[in-house]
Amino acid sequence: MCGIVGYIGKRPAVGIIIDGLKDLEYRGYDSAGIALLDNKNQAGFVIKQAGRVEGLEKLILDSQVPASSVGVGHTRWATHGLPTTINAHPQFNTAKTIFVVHNGIIENYLELKSFLITKKYKFISQTDTEVVPQLIDYYYRKTKSLDRAFEETIKSIKGAYAIVMASTYQPDKLYVAKLSSPLVIGVGKNEYIIASDPTPIMQYTKEVVYLEDFEIAVIDRHGYRIKHIEKDINVERKAELLDLDVSKASMGDFPTYMLKEIFEAPQTIMSATLGRVRLETNTVKLGGLESVEGQLKFIDRIVIVACGTSSYAGLLGEYLIEEIAGIPVEVQLSSEFKYRHEPFSRSTALIAISQSGETADTIAALKKVDDYGVLKLGIVNVVGSTIARMTDAGVYTHAGPEYAVASTKAFIAQVVVLIQIALMLAGPNKLYRPLLKELIELPNKVQLVLDQAPKIEQIAKKYVNYRDFIFIGRNYDYPAALEGALKLKEISYIHAEGYAAGEMKHGPIAMIDKDFPTFALACNSPLIDKTYSNIEEIKARGGPVVAIANKGNTTIKKLANDIIYVPKSLEQTQAILEVIAMQLFAYYIASQKGLNVDKPRNLAKSVTVE
Repeated sequence: MCGIVGYIGKRPAVGIIIDGLKDLEYRGYDSAGIALLDNKNQAGFVIKQAGRVEGLEKLILDSQVPASSVGVGHTRWATHGLPTTINAHPQFNTAKTIFVVHNGIIENYLELKSFLITKKYKFISQTDTEVVPQLIDYYYRKTKSLDRAFEETIKSIKGAYAIVMASTYQPDKLYVAKLSSPLVIGVGKNEYIIASDPTPIMQYTKEVVYLEDFEIAVIDRHGYRIKHIEKDINVERKAELLDLDVSKASMGDFPTYMLKEIFEAPQTIMSATLGRVRLETNTVKLGGLESVEGQLKFIDRIVIVACGTSSYAGLLGEYLIEEIAGIPVEVQLSSEFKYRHEPFSRSTALIAISQSGETADTIAALKKVDDYGVLKLGIVNVVGSTIARMTDAGVYTHAGPEYAVASTKAFIAQVVVLIQIALMLAGPNKLYRPLLKELIELPNKVQLVLDQAPKIEQIAKKYVNYRDFIFIGRNYDYPAALEGALKLKEISYIHAEGYAAGEMKHGPIAMIDKDFPTFALACNSPLIDKTYSNIEEIKARGGPVVAIANKGNTTIKKLANDIIYVPKSLEQTQAILEVIAMQLFAYYIASQKGLNVDKPRNLAKSVTVE
């Protein structure tokens, strides 16, 4: 949520910052801006606007931008104040000598703003961020030291933040700070790139430094200094090697990132199982959990915390772990979990699931159990992310970069990892080897679903003008139905709900008529006859039905208006094939509506604020 790019070095800053902001567009935003330090005239230059980065780039091309090798840029997702030019970042002090970009929320900004108003500071925006440059200015006037002014300001603010500051008072430095919002420093040769995630950095350098909470850094062309302001100590931290493949960042021959990422599902599954699933020895080896294997033997309760799509992967994980390993599991939304009061013991494990590894609510959920002695595990995609560093152990999904806001391949990878965790916790049982074999065979079955994309597109065209949808399924198909509904509403803006099929008669069936279609998950399972009964109830009320079923199913032909056939799989893995079919269905509906499937309105890829 929001994107930050800062540059200090020997090259022109403007091109690097604009390209970096483009790389971060997938995070979601509604305005963009840039500030450059004009070394020659010891002045700052700000240009910003409501709208896309390409519009900002055009404004810059039409303007007389000073030659500068120091600057900061930002894409803003509105929280405090409307998405207007005035509210866009960078925000600055009255004298336009201090320029700040900020991700997160400053919870005590009203208190700080009131104080600054008494000191004759004037505010022009509706943002919480504007208090930061004004407060820095206040402390600078008191101390005559920009280093001290920045540190005192950061100590004064409460909330979540990633902050980068540039100032004409020290035009050869950038100042950065982090608390509960990601920030990474790319280390080049006499140049540094600061960003809210590694994406804008990886084309320039593979060496990065991750800031931790309560740390500030002062960066010039020759190095950086890090200080932990809560402990009041200087921190020595060497750069790490960034493990990202630049080639995976392009769309290739696909029209959108989302379609490309859906079609990467076979490789996603192979990457998530490579070196882990060993059919020849009938074992699952998860290196990321080896350090806590002893503790895992004594776990008698698991709590999964996640948000959005990751929470639905977690629900599938609940079914999987309980059935395969026999350990009680509960899934809680991170945003609710952190406010609940419930007992914990050392025999409880907490699994945090997040694509980005930076989800603010999930980070807060992990912090909640810091003092309980709970084993903290993570399932994340981004190496070196905050959740990856906060947890005691974990498993990377290895899905590769995911740029479309609506998650597709990351969800698939999360479910595959959860299957492996369930198998590892269980040890050999009647499901063990069949599931190992199915994980190996799954990429080929997924490809058979993808091969049906043209047929799914034709079905989607028939439903593009409906305003409502309900997705139903039983057992493992229930979380899959929730995820199918979420994908449709996220990118097509069609109202969609996911329901356990057995709940239809307990309320939702009142909605069914000829204008309210149902998407029914009807693959083979011990409960298939019950699902047929639910579909019958819908058909009796004139509701159109789209169904997903296994090849060879003749019964479904009598019940559904349209059918997507998928290969047979085990009940525990069938949802993966169904979800991919539903991803394509949602994608083609949104495409038919002419919508931006990669960047749906109001959504952000990485939700780094509460």
